[in-house]
Amino acid sequence: MMKIRIEITLCLVLFLVLAPFCICSGERLLVGMTLVRNATAHGAVCLDGSLPAYHLHRGFGAGSNNWILQFEGGGWCNDISSCLERAKTRRGSTRYMSKLEVFSGILSNNASLNPDFYNWNRVKLRYCDGASFSGDSKFDNGTSLLYFRGQRIWEAIIHDLLPKGLSRARKALLSGCSAGGLATFLHCDNFTKMLPSNASVKCLSDAGFFLDERDISLNYSMRSFYHDLVALQGIEQNLNPNCTRSISNPKLCFFPQYALNYISTPYFILNSAYDVFQFHHSLVPPSADLHGHWNRCKLDPAACSAYQISVLQGLRRDMLVALYPFYKNSRRDGMFLNSCFAHCQSESQDTWFAVDSPRIHNKTIAEAVGDWYFSRKITKEIDCPYPCDKTCHNLIPSPQVSLR
Repeated sequence: MMKIRIEITLCLVLFLVLAPFCICSGERLLVGMTLVRNATAHGAVCLDGSLPAYHLHRGFGAGSNNWILQFEGGGWCNDISSCLERAKTRRGSTRYMSKLEVFSGILSNNASLNPDFYNWNRVKLRYCDGASFSGDSKFDNGTSLLYFRGQRIWEAIIHDLLPKGLSRARKALLSGCSAGGLATFLHCDNFTKMLPSNASVKCLSDAGFFLDERDISLNYSMRSFYHDLVALQGIEQNLNPNCTRSISNPKLCFFPQYALNYISTPYFILNSAYDVFQFHHSLVPPSADLHGHWNRCKLDPAACSAYQISVLQGLRRDMLVALYPFYKNSRRDGMFLNSCFAHCQSESQDTWFAVDSPRIHNKTIAEAVGDWYFSRKITKEIDCPYPCDKTCHNLIPSPQVSLR
């Protein structure tokens, strides 16, 4: 009996010691991958021909008929060589992707971490086409084969989800980060048309408002990059026809600032005015800074010279000008434009909703998005210029991160 008591006591002690670790581990929600098995029949395949995929975590209770679809981001490939390289990675093939994905931030199932959307059906669409789910073409020179089928992947995933409950959606939010955020501009109205006519459908772009901006050498680096991307992957046919008919260069409709005018679905734009991806690749791409004068500034905003800060303030000003009609003319749309050196803030718990999350007028991103989606308040928050915001989480990426 004494031996049994000792063993029970020892087990209790071990439980009390290890319990916090187990509880902490349990809060990390890992969601398994679903391959779209019938996608091949429709030519809806990744760059390398592998099946497309998504991760679905079911909603419950009052949220069981509500859906969030989140486009994964990860740059683009705009020429054959970069797409061939991409096809050998998780950005171009589901063969190399993690089969479990962490759901946090806007994808969390914890009411204290994601108060408005925690009990919704939450889906992460994996990104493997290199063109923001928008291309429809193929490259085959007899030696190498690449499938540019992002548009078909988007449609195949939606058709796979419709019988799983998406066809009965009462509320839905199409969102995405970075290249995935750009994808929401391209597919927002199409998503609305695929759902019941009485559903409340809205769209959110996180770090996807890529500007048609001159770089520091006065070249349109991103315009040139996107031009090649649209041509290579056969994207123009899938751009908003109202946009392409109204502009002299239809390929520019890949830029959100031109496409936004023709989107009829309610929209929320979440972006940093000093988005680090645009700072590093659109404003100061390596080709425009051959001698590395901006290297220290890129790694630490506090190390920027007065001139460099003025250039960055110009980026913010241009973003505000591009967004002014959206800000001024619509009461149903929303905005959260902060002054952090960040890129993607909805999927990370510390920037989405936490004690020390970034705030504008004492409102977190999660609160702003929730107020907008549920029409609790008009939400159009614009931060003061850098360096006034002390709530920022400045997320500076490695200098090795590239467009592709």
